[in-house]
Amino acid sequence: MPLNRRKFLEKSAVTGAGVALAGAVSAPGAQAAEAKRGAKRYAFTVLGTTDLHGNVFNWDYFTDKEFDDKDHNDVGLAKVSTLVNRVREENGRRNTLLIDAGDTIQGTQLSYYYAKVDPITAVGGPVHPMAQAMNAMGYDAAALGNHEFNYGIPVLRKFEQQCDFPLLGANALDAKTLRPAFAPYSMHRLRTPHGRDVKVAVLGLTNPGIAIWDKANVQGKMTFPGLEEQAAKWVPKLRSMGADVVIVSAHSGSSGTSSYGDQLPYIENAAGLVAEQVPGIDAILVGHAHTEIPEYFVTNKKTGKQVVLSEPLKWGQRLTLFDFELVWEKGCWKVEKVGAKVLNSNTVEEDPKITKLLGDEHEKVVAYVNQVIGTNAAEMTSVEAPYKDVPIIDLINHIQADTVKQALAGTEHAALPVLSQAACFSRSARIPAGAVTIRDVAGLYVFENTLEARLMTGAQMKAYLEYSANYFVQTAPGAAVDPAKLTNANGTPDYNYDVVSGLSYEIDIAKPAGSRVTNVRFEGQPLADDAKFVFAVNNYRANGGGNFPHVAAAPLLWSNSDEIRNTMIAWVKAKGAIDPAAFAAVDWKLTREGTPVF
Repeated sequence: MPLNRRKFLEKSAVTGAGVALAGAVSAPGAQAAEAKRGAKRYAFTVLGTTDLHGNVFNWDYFTDKEFDDKDHNDVGLAKVSTLVNRVREENGRRNTLLIDAGDTIQGTQLSYYYAKVDPITAVGGPVHPMAQAMNAMGYDAAALGNHEFNYGIPVLRKFEQQCDFPLLGANALDAKTLRPAFAPYSMHRLRTPHGRDVKVAVLGLTNPGIAIWDKANVQGKMTFPGLEEQAAKWVPKLRSMGADVVIVSAHSGSSGTSSYGDQLPYIENAAGLVAEQVPGIDAILVGHAHTEIPEYFVTNKKTGKQVVLSEPLKWGQRLTLFDFELVWEKGCWKVEKVGAKVLNSNTVEEDPKITKLLGDEHEKVVAYVNQVIGTNAAEMTSVEAPYKDVPIIDLINHIQADTVKQALAGTEHAALPVLSQAACFSRSARIPAGAVTIRDVAGLYVFENTLEARLMTGAQMKAYLEYSANYFVQTAPGAAVDPAKLTNANGTPDYNYDVVSGLSYEIDIAKPAGSRVTNVRFEGQPLADDAKFVFAVNNYRANGGGNFPHVAAAPLLWSNSDEIRNTMIAWVKAKGAIDPAAFAAVDWKLTREGTPVF
């Protein structure tokens, strides 16, 4: 709640700052010196979220119950809104800005519903729940994330129209003109009690990987150069326009790594490099990596200045606070101090204003995901999927292979055998025995991937499997095997461990990475290097996501614009029944020196 002018000025007189910030009061001696000098000071806070991924409520639509995880995190903008309201009440509404670092409109069945089932692009269609919630919360700006492009540019443009704040992407360029396709930055004025406003510029940067991951939606329409290059272009412009403070909202992690290898000349996780290479930046709100970084300082190589970075985890689980302290010096405002911290959304209740605003939308989606679409003969779960061949992953591959076979029927490639890849996208996926709902099937495939068919050789498939096997931690013969410590070697996420159906093979975890896959067979015979296969593969992988070998360069035989998740739902509806006995088989296993691990 904003302070009235009288209280505001009284508070300023007491603290020597525009607004008192917790932990920001200087020592008594310093205060006395400041008073003597009559230094003008002002403090403000920038609040930041990232990777909200369609989470408004603390609700898991795949399990149809309140969200919970092993760390007892909560999710959703309704929780974040309560935190934001508290900070604004403490600091004064006009002394805060609220920004986001992208990946907003994809990730839950709530966001899917308003992109596909009751789309915001329809004539007279609804307003996207994320736009409604963020407008109600008073967001000032948001950077574009890569997942903003998953549903195509028309959905993104409609969402942009529905937002009361700008969507920023200085490195999202029109492919023909090479001019920004979205606003590169936003400029905000904060009124101080000292006459001259503070001008705060927010520069938005998105992820170059969009060119790979959403190739079908953006090729020929938009191009995405590197973050460092575009920040170096825009930050000096913002300073010349009078920006006292420059904040970057970057949908890019801080590790300096790329999941797509050398397929693009631009770094995927470049936030740290931007801080290091581009002078004139005061703080960077980091996104994309789904990690929690309360406060992290990077030294700019040209100026020696410390730049503060912060990443507030994901899904609204945390809220970043950048606390700025400014001093009036030589006719302009200078940043004297800036620090960052995160608040945990599990410490507060949901904001009733947000839950009331979107209660109807929530109920519609709950009803949608609970529609019964078929039956299942035996329960299937993904708990052991990262290290065992389990029926629930076989189901994904069975449906993908079946879909590709039907699509290629009558073509020159119809006689070729079809292999399929899938990963454990969620370790909590479960399809119960008995009635099967949309949410049961959708919960098995939580990404908006689409299906493709690529032409691969036996030698290429062996290399593909070998690369995938890097996922396992090397474990000596005779050493104890703890499933909890066996996977995710070198930070490899579950979704980058592919299993392939249609082949049988073993992975020797006692061997070093690069020489683990043995006894690869097709129809009982050793796999021939020159054998040809149709490979049913998701578009993320086919376009280079995860940097798997050969597949991105393999000839494309067929592609589908519908999400694999939708394909699976339609398949179950059409069949009416799932029976694991019809498709489940143990095609791969972990071994050590020929002895099965499990």
